[in-house]
Amino acid sequence: MEQVKYKRILLKLSGEVLAGTDKFGLNSQVMEKIVEQIKEVVNMGVEVALVVGAGNFWRGRYGKEMNRATADYMGILATALNALALQDALESSGVETRVQTAIEMREIAEPFILKRALKHLESGKVVIFACGTGHPYFTTDTGAVLRAIEINADVLLLGKSIDAVYSDDPLINKDAIKYDHITFTEVLNQDLKVMDSTATAMCRDNNLPIHVFGTREAENIVKAVKGEKIGTIVDNK
Repeated sequence: MEQVKYKRILLKLSGEVLAGTDKFGLNSQVMEKIVEQIKEVVNMGVEVALVVGAGNFWRGRYGKEMNRATADYMGILATALNALALQDALESSGVETRVQTAIEMREIAEPFILKRALKHLESGKVVIFACGTGHPYFTTDTGAVLRAIEINADVLLLGKSIDAVYSDDPLINKDAIKYDHITFTEVLNQDLKVMDSTATAMCRDNNLPIHVFGTREAENIVKAVKGEKIGTIVDNK
């Protein structure tokens, strides 16, 4: 095995990342670059699980009159679109993949079964967890943390459009401070939007480190798996 820091990872990607500069839908060039990196990581002997959001297809409610649970379920279903797209792209590149969903969709994916997921990972397959927790009022961040804890991942790799954790939005505040390292408690106390507070607290309580980095930079997924100093490490230390 090539030198890596982590044996088993859960990679969380935002839906917006898959859209690239298109802002909506799927950008084939972005998908290709992500798939190339995942394939490289798999060939390094790392067990890879994926969770992807749905912001490239659906975000929030459509109008104030929409019921929150209905809007959330629509977002949950939209994550399955991204999961299937990633599965197709990965398998086209020769990477064996399984999609497991928190909402049963037997015609297109397996239901989430922990022991089956672990068996897939141990055999070298990439497992894509779709549909979050399967419940409204919980984000895909929380779903990603839950699955990472369940499969006993070494780290949650959080690929975002911004390259690290900052004290403020760097796109708005040019004086925002970039953190190389920060604790979960500091993230919660400062109300930094790394993930939603439920997901952050779950990571803290279960001692699951997060490595936050930008996906626009070449090879950052591979660099993170190798433990290179990019982005921000969030943990309890």
